[in-house]
Order: sequence, then C-alpha cells, then structure tokens
Amino acid sequence: MDTAHVTQLDDLRTECLHVRSGQRFTTDAPVDNKGKGSAFSPTDLLATSLATCMITTMDIVARANGFILAGTEARVIKHMASDPRRVQRVEVHLTMDARLNSAQRGLMEDTAHGCPVARSLSPELVQEVTFTYR
Repeated sequence: MDTAHVTQLDDLRTECLHVRSGQRFTTDAPVDNKGKGSAFSPTDLLATSLATCMITTMDIVARANGFILAGTEARVIKHMASDPRRVQRVEVHLTMDARLNSAQRGLMEDTAHGCPVARSLSPELVQEVTFTYR
C-alpha cells in the first residue's frame, strides 16, 4: 500500500495525502528559497519529523516499561547551510515530566537518540538534543 500521494500545486507548493487516514497537508517553499513560507517546507518537515519520532518512540518504550509520558513537548530549530543547500543542524529541545526517576530518564534519552528518524539521517547532519524535566 502507498504511504502518501504528493501533488504539485501552484507557487512552489504541494498537497500531501496520507493514504491510510485520508489526512492532507500543504507544503510551501521557504521565504529564503523563493517561496512564501505559508506552510511547512520540506526541510521543516524533516526537522519536525525528528522530534515527532523521538516523542512517539519514547512514548512506546515508556508504555512497554510500565510508565506513562504525558505532556512531553519539543521545540525544533532548523539550521540551513548552502553549497549545497541542505539542513546542516537540527536542535530538538525536549521538555518532559520531572517525575521520571534517573533510570527512566536515561531510558527516554537513549530512546530519543536511537529513534528511527535519528538513525535514518546522514551522520553529517548534526542532531543537538536537550532534555529538560519539569
């Protein structure tokens, strides 16, 4: 089964369809690359997918180990490079529940660093991850 269908729209935009759920979203080229910046750019999605994968994978592992993550949040900052144009560095700042003990914190941090998206990205892309416990 297909994962997604992507259709080119006008003005450097695309419409993306998630085949299984029917959900849709639009992308736009960023302002610094001839777009309007009216939606996530492809590189914004790359950086954001790293954070969403970390949170999702941590939640799966927490549940498998008998505890619940609630209200975990991520702030994502993408840094671009040129020649060639690419994402050079992604900062993911995770904020998590402080009620986790040190073993649970270590498990969550290891899980975040080892999520499928983190493992799929080029080693040249710098992944800076910080953990803050409320």
